[in-house]
Amino acid sequence: MRNKLNFVAIEGVIGAGKTTLAELLSKRNGARLVLEQFEENPFLPKFYENRKRYAFQTQLAFLASRFKQQQNMTSPDLFDECIISDYIFEKDRIFARLNLDDDELALYDNIYGIMTGISARPDLVIYLQSSVERLMANIDSRGRDYEKHITPEYLQELSDAYNQFFYHYTKSPLIIINATKIDFVNNPEHLKYIEEQIFNQPIRSNTHIHIIPDEG
Repeated sequence: MRNKLNFVAIEGVIGAGKTTLAELLSKRNGARLVLEQFEENPFLPKFYENRKRYAFQTQLAFLASRFKQQQNMTSPDLFDECIISDYIFEKDRIFARLNLDDDELALYDNIYGIMTGISARPDLVIYLQSSVERLMANIDSRGRDYEKHITPEYLQELSDAYNQFFYHYTKSPLIIINATKIDFVNNPEHLKYIEEQIFNQPIRSNTHIHIIPDEG
């Protein structure tokens, strides 16, 4: 029996492939695609050049954009439509804790606390884990100019923060995919395997499932 999923969210560090996987799954399953609108954040290129100076502005711009999308996703007209997104709202605070100083974080938390209570709750979250080496390779291959300032050290910080967050995550059922050595873009079997786990296997609440398919 196919799982009844109204909202599937895919997460991972920069370069993990979450947007690509969301696009593939939505196309193959006739789902509505909701992507993080990072291109519309005017502070993001400046942030990668100077994290300390532009972290707060970047964070608030993302928070406002993500919250607006979340409001649209909770529309009653969409209850019977499957949505696949490349982020969860709670991810916003992972970056805030990593990049904001204490005073900025306190102000941010006041705003975030109001918004998070009315954000959309996924029926299932997919977390793509990956090595820093694979993340750097993916970032280099897509060639976004402003991402050239991303360092392996920053990606390691993010990876550690993401792992810590999802180790304690219990809001929705969670599937963890080790994406370091899989290729769901060019290997149809890898994509099919992931799809099977999401839509056809029993979903157990608050259970972490590590998926490491064969490389063939």
